[in-house]
Amino acid sequence: MASKKDNQLRKVETPVPAEESSAIIYAPEVVATIAGIAASEVEGIAGMSTAQGGKMAGKNKNVTRGVKVEVGPEEVSCDLFVSIEYGRPIQKVALEVQESVRRSLEAMTGLHVVRVDVHVQSVSFEKENNALTAGARNARLTDRATAGRGSSPAEEPAEKPAEKPEPEAAGEPVNKREEPETESEA
Repeated sequence: MASKKDNQLRKVETPVPAEESSAIIYAPEVVATIAGIAASEVEGIAGMSTAQGGKMAGKNKNVTRGVKVEVGPEEVSCDLFVSIEYGRPIQKVALEVQESVRRSLEAMTGLHVVRVDVHVQSVSFEKENNALTAGARNARLTDRATAGRGSSPAEEPAEKPAEKPEPEAAGEPVNKREEPETESEA
């Protein structure tokens, strides 16, 4: 039988250093995906656009659109083409994008981020347009409620609902007080 000493794990030294025998290589698409997601998560980014300023992808669309990366063995650089929401301070949003992308790339890949260039391609008015549309819709509903029903001929129903029959006709007792007719009317 083998002794207890023989069953213990031993550290084995490799003759070739690990640096020379293996490497991790990132596809540019992987780095672009990480950068695109990190950029789109920043508050104030309306979406990513192409380098020519053409089509814009929303936050949840193709995350690599508007992202160009250069990947080296130990470092990475990227260019982001973005659209900023109207009313947001552009410089602040762009700096947040740079920091978010840098942190994400370094944490997930271990590569040194040389530069993150943010190219602001457009300003998006989508939220303001949606707010104005919603406000106008609410204003119309409020106007209808305060003006009463049937205020315009287009809104009146085609047929009037049938009036309720008099209680006498339905066979129910009537407790009406009849007022005497005056003779002054001639």
